[in-house]
Amino acid sequence: MEKKELHYIHSFAEYVDRFIKALIDYSPKLISAFIILFVGLYAIRFINRLAKKIMVKRELDPTLSKFLADSLLWALRVLLFVTFISKLGIETSSFVAILGAAGLAIGLSLQGSLSNFAGGMLIILFKPFRVGDTIEAQGVVGVVSEIQIFVTKLVNGNNQTIFIPNGNLSNGTIINYSMAGMRRADLLFSLSYDTNIKTAKDIVMKVMQDHPKVLKNPAATVSIRGLSDSAIQLSIKPWSKNPDFSDMCSDILENCKEAFDAAGIVVQPYVRETTKK
Repeated sequence: MEKKELHYIHSFAEYVDRFIKALIDYSPKLISAFIILFVGLYAIRFINRLAKKIMVKRELDPTLSKFLADSLLWALRVLLFVTFISKLGIETSSFVAILGAAGLAIGLSLQGSLSNFAGGMLIILFKPFRVGDTIEAQGVVGVVSEIQIFVTKLVNGNNQTIFIPNGNLSNGTIINYSMAGMRRADLLFSLSYDTNIKTAKDIVMKVMQDHPKVLKNPAATVSIRGLSDSAIQLSIKPWSKNPDFSDMCSDILENCKEAFDAAGIVVQPYVRETTKK
């Protein structure tokens, strides 16, 4: 038993000596790799902060600035990681091949997400709308609250948050109500055939001229849209600035109705025509 114990002790001592020798031989690579790692992490933070300051100074779009800063951050981190494991003596060619194969597999499985990513890039670069704009797209209307890489977030008039995939958004029709800075309303009154058309048009023009939120230029217009079987259709088209649009439309309709009532003009109710059998 004593000889076996001495043999085990001797073998263990040899293993310890070999481990210490290997550690000593390998320690320069280990120390230099961790120095590169810590210095690299500090340098990445510094470069990222510097890039953000430059983009803010150049007044780039906030969404684009964030995306570019994040992309730069992760690209530098990957480069640092490859440098770190290479300094440790690990073969990087096989690692890069595995990374490429994994990227291809992930790309094939996330084709829809990549389409949304490409759509987000197109929106950020070509700017068909910005944060704060009121747009209509994919059958919904809302104010753009955030443009993300994969989706765009809208808030509609009911304060509901709507997420639209950027792939669908960039490939579809977008109506931007805010880009021009002002907007025209298309309002309609149906009046009785007993109405004097000139008097009705004069009343409407006065209502629009007296309203502070109706723009003088472009000028508001009043015209006859059509003559139905039951009414004269009066088309009213005032202009306003985008923030005033909803209030202006409501006020014009209300003020015109009150003015018509005061002048004895009858607003014709909608009549659905039916065929008797």
